[in-house]
Amino acid sequence: MQDTIFALWVYLSTQPLLGLTVTLVAYQIGYGIYLKLDKAPLANPVLIAVLVLVGILWATETPYRTYFEGAQFVHFLLGPATVALAVPLYGQLARLRRSAPAILTAILVGSLTATGSAVLIAWALGAGKETLLSLAPKSVTPPIAMGIAEGIGGLPSLTAVLVILTGICGAMLATVTLNLLRIKDWSARGLAIGVAAHGIGTARAMQVSDVAGAFAGVAMGLNGLATAILLPILIGLLWG
Repeated sequence: MQDTIFALWVYLSTQPLLGLTVTLVAYQIGYGIYLKLDKAPLANPVLIAVLVLVGILWATETPYRTYFEGAQFVHFLLGPATVALAVPLYGQLARLRRSAPAILTAILVGSLTATGSAVLIAWALGAGKETLLSLAPKSVTPPIAMGIAEGIGGLPSLTAVLVILTGICGAMLATVTLNLLRIKDWSARGLAIGVAAHGIGTARAMQVSDVAGAFAGVAMGLNGLATAILLPILIGLLWG
């Protein structure tokens, strides 16, 4: 029986769609646990899915490259999903226009704070230059963050990991943190989550409020633009 199961796995592991199937099943497990725990922020379905996937790949000794041959279909959908954020954004267009000056100011300050605080803490703990440069764009959505890291001399692969961890932590802790700070306005909450936790945080914001989701989507996009422009300039001034 064991030989049969092993032979079946050896066959399936060579099929590209296995990565897609395992990814969808892992997320469904994470989402099921999330619902069972009454949508508790700490039971983030993305975090649970990542842990399940890592466990499966480690237990089966499956190379990441083999897994990604199938999982890349999910990766491709990140583009359309990001574009789809325009739908809730359009519904809040009038409110966004009225708040434009405050939004731009908040995103500029938030972008600098997200980058500066992370780099200063890591520097104080003794991190090297390459690590600091990889950490700097950690609050930006992954494709932009990896491009920024490569351009300023960081490691894109390390940046990708840090970005995902930032998003998961932001989605898990945002509600508790904002409640402790007594920030109740959904637009302000959305902006904070979008700047600090990019796409994963934005997805969490959309689950709790259309207004928060729209503002988080705007914050995520503009923070990526601001960081892509400002960070290379700041790095040039500091280490140029």
